Amino acid sequence: MDTKRLFEYFPDLTERQKEQYNQLKDLYLDWNSKINVISRKDMEHFYEHHVVHSLAIAKYFELLPGMKVMDLGTGGGFPGIPLAIMFPQTEFYLIDGTGKKIKVVNAVKDAIGLENVVAEQKRAEEVTEKFDVVTGRAVMTLPEIANLAGNRLRIRGDVEAGGILYLKGGDLTEEFNALNRYWRYKKAIISKWYKEEYFEEKFVIHLY
Repeated sequence: MDTKRLFEYFPDLTERQKEQYNQLKDLYLDWNSKINVISRKDMEHFYEHHVVHSLAIAKYFELLPGMKVMDLGTGGGFPGIPLAIMFPQTEFYLIDGTGKKIKVVNAVKDAIGLENVVAEQKRAEEVTEKFDVVTGRAVMTLPEIANLAGNRLRIRGDVEAGGILYLKGGDLTEEFNALNRYWRYKKAIISKWYKEEYFEEKFVIHLY
């Protein structure tokens, strides 16, 4: 997949946004040769596995101007960087415990001129600020992300106010059953938006 398919999935992008998305692969290829933040094999499917997958959150939920979003365990900047391009009026705070990954995130966001992103080496437990939305993908179980992010949400229990938007795949029955009973959730099937086989059995999980 290249950006042509990305632009088909998101036809209302500005020329500025298209330019930023077009820059991403070369930037990550260059940084990946110095600091391995994406598996070399996965770079062959960069837009499909990382950018378009991240943007499934945008298909499910519109991040409004002025909202504050924390991307927890951002790694090389996913889903935070693609979402920040998509929603330039939304504030993004990207954190990861690994300094070299945050170094890459900061270099990429500076290179493409993303002014709505702050990225820091930090653990979730160290963050005291409140957010409308917490994002992430597949680095922990749903109960784990709920426990880490729950008290960092500005509002709980209101589906339109935000909550946790998490990218996961496979059978999540046990994880849903293990959630604290105060959490409600929705599961959006990504393959209803995207044609590629890669997206089968992958979901946007909304905890609120």
